[in-house]
Amino acid sequence: MAVSDPLFLDKTNPELWNSMGKFSNQLAKTYRAAGISDRTAELISLRVSQINGCAYCLDMHTRKALEAGERMQRIVLLSTWDECGGQFDELECAALAIAEAATDLPCPEERIAAVASARLLLTDEQVAAIQWIAISMNAFNRISILSRHPVKERALGAENAQ
Repeated sequence: MAVSDPLFLDKTNPELWNSMGKFSNQLAKTYRAAGISDRTAELISLRVSQINGCAYCLDMHTRKALEAGERMQRIVLLSTWDECGGQFDELECAALAIAEAATDLPCPEERIAAVASARLLLTDEQVAAIQWIAISMNAFNRISILSRHPVKERALGAENAQ
């Protein structure tokens, strides 16, 4: 193996990778208990992956979002969610603002404003769960980017025709 070949972190340290999977499973239970849908969680994961430029996670979470009932039009428009007047509801807009703040880490005032604005609409449990989804997705993005996980070519199926 050449030193320039990908070093898959999930294969090199499977015990750590398995811990990430367990964390992800617990996170799903937590956000569902807080009233955050799988569909919204997938939108958050997609937006974080768009910002980070993680092709592997974009591919995976696009499929998962479609399975959760998301429409392809909204997935395509996601990078401009705040300019799409009416495509995304208040909860989704608040969640996406939090996700962007957790990923971009703008100045403290902007981060505080994003969370404070969301807390006017969402419960503290929902705000915390959304932050944890973004934190988790940022970690998974970095694992996939650093590992250079390949995106497998797939035929467009019925699930992509929405």
